[in-house]
Amino acid sequence: MKFKDLRNKSWFKIISNKYVLISLIFAGWMFFLDTNSWFIHHELDQEINELQDNKEFYQKEIAKDKAIIEKLQDSVELEKFARQKYYMKRPNEEIYIIEYDTID
Repeated sequence: MKFKDLRNKSWFKIISNKYVLISLIFAGWMFFLDTNSWFIHHELDQEINELQDNKEFYQKEIAKDKAIIEKLQDSVELEKFARQKYYMKRPNEEIYIIEYDTID
């Protein structure tokens, strides 16, 4: 095919139009090369989704901690927590810690 044959094709006339060429170059630039390209927006959207998931997780953890703090306002619960978690004891009292050896 010669160049004259290509010039007669309708798709070549459309693509070779200077406005279409400039628009295609501009679209390619904005899609791939610009600092605000689609790829960067996609990465930022993924990061936003991860941060929102983290936010939900930490809000749930805060609610759990608030419930524990509210529960520990009672002196009996506070003593129970201290004995279970930190192995604290009363004076003249002995504590025996039994650990089970689990063999699979």
